[in-house]
Amino acid sequence: MAELKFTDLVEPVSIDKKTALRVTVLGGGSFGTAMANTAVRNGCDTMIWIRDQVIAEEINQTHVNKRYLPDFTLESGLRAESDLEKAVRERDIILVAIPSHSFRDVVRQIKPFITSQAVVSLTKGIEAKTFSFMSDIIRDELPEVPYGVLSGPNLAKEIMAGQPAGTVIASHSELVRYAVQQSLHSALFRVFGSDDVYGVELGGALKNIYAVAMGMAAAYKVGENTKSMILTRALAEMSRFAVKLGANPLTFLGLSGVGDLFATCNSPLSRNYQIGFALGSGKNLEQATKELGQTAEGINTIVQVNTRAKELDVYMPITTALYEVIFEGAPPLNIALSLMKSGHRSDVEFVLPHSKV
Repeated sequence: MAELKFTDLVEPVSIDKKTALRVTVLGGGSFGTAMANTAVRNGCDTMIWIRDQVIAEEINQTHVNKRYLPDFTLESGLRAESDLEKAVRERDIILVAIPSHSFRDVVRQIKPFITSQAVVSLTKGIEAKTFSFMSDIIRDELPEVPYGVLSGPNLAKEIMAGQPAGTVIASHSELVRYAVQQSLHSALFRVFGSDDVYGVELGGALKNIYAVAMGMAAAYKVGENTKSMILTRALAEMSRFAVKLGANPLTFLGLSGVGDLFATCNSPLSRNYQIGFALGSGKNLEQATKELGQTAEGINTIVQVNTRAKELDVYMPITTALYEVIFEGAPPLNIALSLMKSGHRSDVEFVLPHSKV
């Protein structure tokens, strides 16, 4: 008997083509492709921008993203486009799924074609050197544009397989939140709303650090007790850092915080987990990155957050230990030892005053 999938039980959302939102996803990686496919299934007029014209044409002909999602057939209504102007002009929502190191460059390129479109980041990272989040970059480069960020426990392959999942759209604009929910919310993909842009964005960026740590821990075959401690102390670090930057700590109890942290830290599908596992298996950073063949935002995030945490005097022992192991040659045991320091305070952040654990 053939395996029954969730998608076999759920029909795509039917929306009148006259009122269907026009959605463009910039970036043909795994998550960008998954969101574009979701938008098509939800009845949207959807395009995905791919830099390489040959690859774009291949996707249009085969309906497969062979590099990032080779095992999945894309919706026939999804169109790949290599011309950036055609992909952006006269659209309603632009979802930007570009790695953090190229994010600003692409946002600058689309500026001449932006009129009334909303621009929403799907990227979970921090720009090197400037310590800018993707929402900061959108505001810098497109100051008049309504914007938002989308983040949550969203492993692309699981979404493509039709497994139920949820995410968070954060924006100060109620209209942006509503439009993204209309575009992506379905029976299999629930889209929650938030106005804590920094909190949601920080959750998505910071959890990548701890996915690297958990991958390394898995390579060393640590026990469940240790994994649980890494997760909870990671949540404490994330909350401390985020509050220092003005985020709401309660945001970290939701999907974009503890939800994303749990999913990314416990799944071998996570790129950052894979990088950590490779490092824990004895490979150096160059070898691990080459083997992965994709961007692992967590490595850059470790560098940026370690520097910024020192500037802000935020106690982040796991992040500091990871930086020392990856970039300064410290023994991996230092990460475990960092969890055992200063243990005379509450295990729940902000419950007791002046806590540094």
